[in-house]
Amino acid sequence: MIQASRTLKPMSSPATTTQRHTPDWLILSIACVAQFMVVLDVSIVNVALPHMGHDLGMNQTKSQWVINAYVLTFAGFLLLGGRAADLFGRRKVYLLGIAVFTFASIGAGFAHNGTQMIVARAVQGLGGAILSPATLTIIITTFQGPRLPKAIGAWSAVAGAGGAFGGLAGGLLTGLASWRWVFFVNVPFGVAAAIVAGMYLQERRNQDATVKLDITGALLVTGGLTALIYGVVNTTTAGWTSSSSLSWFIASAALLIGFIFWEAQVASHPLVPFRIFRSRPLTIANIVMALAGGAFFAMWFFLTYYFQNTLGYGAVRAGFAFLPMAIGIIVGAQLSSRLLVKVGVRPLLLVGSALATLGFFWLTLITTTSTYWADIFPPAFLCSFAMGLLFAPLATAATAKVDRADAGLASGVLNTARQVGGSLSLAVLGTLAFDRTASFGPITKISQVAGYTRAFEISAFITLAAFLVSLALPAKVGHHSSHAPIVNPTTAPAGTGH
Repeated sequence: MIQASRTLKPMSSPATTTQRHTPDWLILSIACVAQFMVVLDVSIVNVALPHMGHDLGMNQTKSQWVINAYVLTFAGFLLLGGRAADLFGRRKVYLLGIAVFTFASIGAGFAHNGTQMIVARAVQGLGGAILSPATLTIIITTFQGPRLPKAIGAWSAVAGAGGAFGGLAGGLLTGLASWRWVFFVNVPFGVAAAIVAGMYLQERRNQDATVKLDITGALLVTGGLTALIYGVVNTTTAGWTSSSSLSWFIASAALLIGFIFWEAQVASHPLVPFRIFRSRPLTIANIVMALAGGAFFAMWFFLTYYFQNTLGYGAVRAGFAFLPMAIGIIVGAQLSSRLLVKVGVRPLLLVGSALATLGFFWLTLITTTSTYWADIFPPAFLCSFAMGLLFAPLATAATAKVDRADAGLASGVLNTARQVGGSLSLAVLGTLAFDRTASFGPITKISQVAGYTRAFEISAFITLAAFLVSLALPAKVGHHSSHAPIVNPTTAPAGTGH
C-alpha cells in the first residue's frame, strides 16, 4: 500500500471541456504499468546479483548495496512522494517519477563498477518513491463508487505479479541475455508509459492542499539509516569497535536523533506524525512487519547465492527455483484475506510467524549436497506461505485504531517499516554470515553454506520475536474494521516485492 491519506480526498482539476475523454482502461493501464516496473525492480535483480558482482568486482557483502541502495531511498522518500502528487498534480509527479526511474535504469544497465551501480540504484529508488504513490493517486482520482475497488484490485494484481515473478524474469534475462537487461527491460516500458501519459493523462490535484513537503525529514531518516547500515557492513573488514565503524554508528545516531527532533518539534507538516503511534495495534504491526519482512528479505538473498554458488544452478534454473515460493506468497495472501474476517488479526499473525519460524529453522539443515525438492522447497515454500499470511492482517492492524483520515498514512508507514526492516536485516545477517564463513579460513562451499545456515538460524529467532510481539496485540483487532485499508499484500516482501 502506498501512502494515500491525502490523495483520498476529492481532487479538482482545471476546466477540461475541450479535452478529449480518455478511456478508463487506458488510465488504469498507465497506472499499472508504472507500478509493475517499480515492484519488479525490487525482485528482478536478486538472481542477477552473482553475475553482476563478478563483472563489477563486488563481493557478496558489497552486492547487498545493489538492493539496499534501492530500498533505502524508496523507503525514505515514499511518504514524501505520496504527498507530492496531492500538491503538484498526478500528471506532473507521474512524469517526473517515470523519467527519473527510466534514466536511472539506463545508468544501472551501463554501470562499469560497483560505485556507479549503487548510485544508479539509489536514484532508481528515489524515482520509485515518486512514481509509486502517483499511480495510486491516478486510480483514486479517476474511479469512483463500485469501480474503485475493481481498479485497485487490478492495480494490486499487476503489482503483485511484478513482485512475485521478478525472480523468474531476472533469471531468464540474465541467463539468456545479460544481467544488464534486468535494468534495460525498464526502458521501453518507461518510454511508452511516459508518452501515453503525456498524451492522455489529464492533470488533477487538490486545489485546497496546504501540506508542505518535509524534505528535511526524508533526508535525515534516509541518511541515518544509510549510515547505520554502512557501519554494520563495514564491520566485516574493520570490526565492530574500530574507529571507522564507530564513526558511522555515531553519525547514524546523530542523524536519527535529529530526525526525531525535527519531526516532533520543528516540522510544520512532519513526514511521520508521531501521534499515530499512540495506536498500540499500529505500533505492534510495524514492529512485526519490520521483523518478519526483514527475515524474509534476507532469505531470498542467501538462497540466490546458495542456488548459484553452492548447487551450481545457472541463472535461468535459479529463477525457476524461486517460482514456487512466489506462488506460496500469493496462496498465503489470498487465504489470509479470506480468513481475516472470520478469525481476526492476532490468530493469523501468530500462525504466520510460527510457521515462518519453523521454516527458517528447517532451512538451517541445508548442506552442500541438498536437493531442491526434498531439502529446499518444503521449508522455503513454508516460509513464503507464512509471509503471505501476515501481510493482510498486518495492514488491518495498522489501520484499525487510527482516524479514517490517517489510514493511508498508517499503511504508508507500515510499508516503510517493511523496507527499512529488510535493509537492516540484510546488513546484519549478511555481516554475521560473512563472519561465520570467514571463521573457517579459506572460502569453500562448506564455509559458505555455514554462513547461509547461520543467517537462517538468526532469521528464525527474528520471526520468533515477531511471534512474541504479536501476543501483545489486542484480541479483537480486525474482526470488524471500520474502514478497509488499501493493501497490496503480494508486493510486500522487499526481497521479492516491498
